[in-house]
Amino acid sequence: MENLQADQDVMGQNTAMLMRFIALLFLLPHCLPATAADSAMIVDTAEQHIRLQTKNLAGKTTITMGQFDASRLPPCSALEAFTPQGSKIVGRTHIGVRCLSPNSWSVLVPAQIAVSGNYVTTSRALIAGQVITESDLVTLSGDISHMATGVVSDPASVVGKTLRNSLGAGQTIRQDQLVAPIVIRPGQTVRVISKGAGFAVSAEGKAINNAAIGQSTQIRMNSGQTITGTARADGSVEIEF
Repeated sequence: MENLQADQDVMGQNTAMLMRFIALLFLLPHCLPATAADSAMIVDTAEQHIRLQTKNLAGKTTITMGQFDASRLPPCSALEAFTPQGSKIVGRTHIGVRCLSPNSWSVLVPAQIAVSGNYVTTSRALIAGQVITESDLVTLSGDISHMATGVVSDPASVVGKTLRNSLGAGQTIRQDQLVAPIVIRPGQTVRVISKGAGFAVSAEGKAINNAAIGQSTQIRMNSGQTITGTARADGSVEIEF
């Protein structure tokens, strides 16, 4: 009888030890510190940075993240993405990701950023000083990520303006290649429109300087007062209060 009781005690002790061992196996992965940074988190941090930087771009943005292996990097609990100096945020590029805590390191994550949208090209060769008409333009759609900054997307913003330099047929048009037409010249009698909340008053004056559409210009009123306003396409000047 005593032997039976002893055997049961031993079995109970063995069972308890086994349960503690199993519990330890489950807890072990949570107790051990991470041995490497998380590749997926690094790539996701870089992608979120791209989405933030490209949200105001005209057209549809497509982001393709490259492969990145963080297995040799120390673990990190706080990541921060940044655009490396001299890098562009479209086309084939790299996004920087740095670790803020508990370790300090930074890496570059590869990415391909395509932006599809409309762009305006010339339908034929145009010479410098030529006033652009609607028939001079063709609107196309495609990847605009590789194009120069300021490429025109709306033909309406080009018609009526003058070219600074000559362009061949099929070339894209940039905003810095365009000159708005002069609508006000010195000595010209112009109508000055004063606008405010619920009122509009007009008077006449003499222009002091040249002004293209949308440019600021000075007008000497008949009273002798000099005012500053914005030139409009019809040759009038608008002042807002």
